[in-house]
Amino acid sequence: MTLYDTTVSKIDQLPESLVQEVSDFVDFLLMRQDSIRWQQWNQFTETLTLSDADFSDYLSNLEEYEDRLARGEIQW
Repeated sequence: MTLYDTTVSKIDQLPESLVQEVSDFVDFLLMRQDSIRWQQWNQFTETLTLSDADFSDYLSNLEEYEDRLARGEIQW
């Protein structure tokens, strides 16, 4: 039995939800082979990281503002 056949046999034993995860991982591997798509993916994830960092700063500032409003230190 080849590695391919063994892998397919193992996948056949998985529940549908895990087969979806395997499929997603295969998509990831295929994308990683395509250098242009891989570069785009890396740029996308870097952008997400930056936007998450910016959002967390915004969120903490918003929470501080709401706390100050609740304490009556500032008014709406």
